[in-house]
Amino acid sequence: MLASFVAFLDGSIVNVALPAIADELGGRVGTQQWVLDAYLLALGALILLTGSLADAFGKLRVLRTGLVVFGLASVACALVPTAGLLIAARAAQGIGAALLVPSSLALITAAFPGDSRGRAIGTWTAWTSTAFVVGPLLGGALVDLVGWRSVFAINVIPIVVTLALLGRSSDPERTDRRPRIDVLGAALVAVGLAALAFGLIEQQGAGWGSPVVVVSLAIGVVALAAFLGWERRAPEPLLPMALFRIRDFRFGNLATTGIYAGVSLGLLVVVLFLREVAGWPATLAGLATLPIAVASLLLARFAGVLAGRFGSRVFVTAGCGISACGFLLMLSARPPVDFLWQLLPGLLVYGVGLAVTVAPLTTAVLAAVPAERAGVASAVNNAVARVAGLVAIAFLSTITGPAIDTAGFHRTLVVTACLFAAAAVVAALGLSRHASAAPWAGAPAAVPADATANCNDRAVPAGLHVPSTRARP
Repeated sequence: MLASFVAFLDGSIVNVALPAIADELGGRVGTQQWVLDAYLLALGALILLTGSLADAFGKLRVLRTGLVVFGLASVACALVPTAGLLIAARAAQGIGAALLVPSSLALITAAFPGDSRGRAIGTWTAWTSTAFVVGPLLGGALVDLVGWRSVFAINVIPIVVTLALLGRSSDPERTDRRPRIDVLGAALVAVGLAALAFGLIEQQGAGWGSPVVVVSLAIGVVALAAFLGWERRAPEPLLPMALFRIRDFRFGNLATTGIYAGVSLGLLVVVLFLREVAGWPATLAGLATLPIAVASLLLARFAGVLAGRFGSRVFVTAGCGISACGFLLMLSARPPVDFLWQLLPGLLVYGVGLAVTVAPLTTAVLAAVPAERAGVASAVNNAVARVAGLVAIAFLSTITGPAIDTAGFHRTLVVTACLFAAAAVVAALGLSRHASAAPWAGAPAAVPADATANCNDRAVPAGLHVPSTRARP
């Protein structure tokens, strides 16, 4: 949890520091987008590869490597003299985060069998979600009291603590053949995402008709199409397409797309609105996200437990609907901003909705796959979430215009609410009605007679053990 906390914290702690970074290093919305998207791009592009690395070389080994890379990159971010070097260091941070997240969640998935897994994932989700929303609060205090560089330097403390807690723990000896790594697939997805992100961000200044933008978007689309084509025939694919034949995994990841696009876009624009329109200092702008963190801590673990017993569909559907309503409630905000009446009610409603959503969604996705594929399943789900956030932030300037104003803020709120509403529809129509029994780590790789209950296709994907709903010893 501590390792994941660091990665999620850095995905949001930078939000309130963006104006200060732009003031010192130059650039406005474009620079701010790249400081965020360089991190998300590296994380999203590599997280599938690192999930495979965790399954092949050991979760603890990959986790330690990620901690070291993330720590060194954080120090570099705190020392860089130019915006270009900061963006490069943020990309290196994203590489470290890509090594951290799937490894940590896969460790939890493998360690907790049966019903206890939903409770464990709920606890993990509560703390990692809290990191995502408490980041602006901590970042605001650091920016005002110390300076924007401290939001990166602070990462060294939890990283050292995590490495100390790991001690000399080691992965169990492998008894089976180590799978090959899909290098070509990793290269194609990285090129595709990088080109798409570059085109979406650069169109703000150059326009959609610019040759640079058109060529970048075309390269991105072709590379991602080639990636999907290759994954269908690769001997040991980076993205096992057979996993998507499992109903809850498929629809859970589709819902994840809308949810995390909304989380990334909505939370960022609220903080920027308070900083640039309301004129709040960084500490107060970060403090505005505290209700979301409190709701996550209080409700996420409980929601994960209930989802493990009664199924995730009703929780994800209701939570997304509540979150959408929360953002629509903030449409009354305009200068002079009255936070207590214009923004706080919507943030509270959104916090409750997010807390009800995330743990059941994670439980639904991971409970649908066999324990031996926990690393790659976690990586796929996290890749979907990070790429959704990457694309949403890349579209920020298209929605708001070159600067954040009241009209742009309102447009972004509506777009965010629509993303959550779409995720609610996907969850309501796609996720299974009843709880899925989480794959038992010690269960034999056999397909039970009732295994097709969670699949739209009549046949179970080759090589997959779909969990049975029967009781286990």
